[in-house]
Amino acid sequence: MSLLLTGIAELVTNDRSVGDGSQLGLVRDAAVVVTDAAIAWIGPSSAAPPCDRRRDLGGRAVVPGFVDSHAHLVFAGERSAEFAARMAGVPYDGGGIATTVAATRAADDDELRRLLASRVAEMRAQGTTTVEVKSGYGLTVADEQRALRLAGEVTSETTYLGGHVVPPGVAREDYVALVTGEMLAACAPHARWIDVFCEPASPHAFTGEEAEAILLAGRGAGLGLRVHGNQLARGPGVALAVALGAASVDHCTHLARADVDALAGSATVATLLPGVEFSTRSPYPDARRLLDAGATLALATDCNPGTCFTTSMPFVIALAVRDLGMTPAEALWAATAGGARALCRDDVGVLRPGARADLTVLDAPNHVHLAYRCGVPLARALEL
Repeated sequence: MSLLLTGIAELVTNDRSVGDGSQLGLVRDAAVVVTDAAIAWIGPSSAAPPCDRRRDLGGRAVVPGFVDSHAHLVFAGERSAEFAARMAGVPYDGGGIATTVAATRAADDDELRRLLASRVAEMRAQGTTTVEVKSGYGLTVADEQRALRLAGEVTSETTYLGGHVVPPGVAREDYVALVTGEMLAACAPHARWIDVFCEPASPHAFTGEEAEAILLAGRGAGLGLRVHGNQLARGPGVALAVALGAASVDHCTHLARADVDALAGSATVATLLPGVEFSTRSPYPDARRLLDAGATLALATDCNPGTCFTTSMPFVIALAVRDLGMTPAEALWAATAGGARALCRDDVGVLRPGARADLTVLDAPNHVHLAYRCGVPLARALEL
């Protein structure tokens, strides 16, 4: 059965070869044909082919579904007291992760499954159609494997993050050996990616040498590479990610000139997470500096209970425009096509024949309203 969607005031395709030739590939007064959950045709309404069914979207804008390429959704408990303390001036150093680890270990599978499904549904209600989900709140072999098994029920983009922090009471060298050995062997069958929190500025995270060992072990197990890097201070995370050919290095808040140049000269995506800076009162990353150098950017929520408990990609887009120096078009591209690049996907984040029919509808005439009307629930994933 074919479905014709009409009444689209502005269609964002992220394909320069169509529409107005801009980065967003805009088509105005557009129509889309969907067949078998894939895009079959895109063009002006006046040229739309006949279809089995027809739906009028009433002059709304349509964009590719948001691709949230960095999220920590398998957890129990909450840390609102920690948030309140940060708003009063207490700095963040990663130590609060232990609180979530304890709550997550104590929750049974049904509780974690319920919480995970609720968060994914909340994301879809705000326009997200693809999400990456990390482990990292178990930090034992059984609990990390469980987190990835549950994450795999809602997404194919699962990331093993045993290298989140060193658990209290465990020697660093022993934990690195576990993460690269028995835990990796148990988790790799349930994961597509491996990630590590490379942050020497935190006593809880991993040094460059430890992070490299973890990433190389993951690559040896067939996993793609991702890195948490340069969040709290300048450090080796970005350089390590680029040197190892990681798909993405995330945070990128504190960058040296060499880090910017390395990202600009590589295929590694710099994924910015401005909700974290909003929630920690930290300096925002300089997106303009990265874009002007030629780096590829993605935007993601980093949804987690400690430093950014939001599922809203529209909120992230608004922050990127207001505080990171991005234009509305650049921010939307980073939240869709950029996220797809960070996940090495070419079937999402773009609307063209053959791509997945992941469509997000805006209760607005154009994409600028995502930042212009920040805080208003304009976006929703279209149910076909």
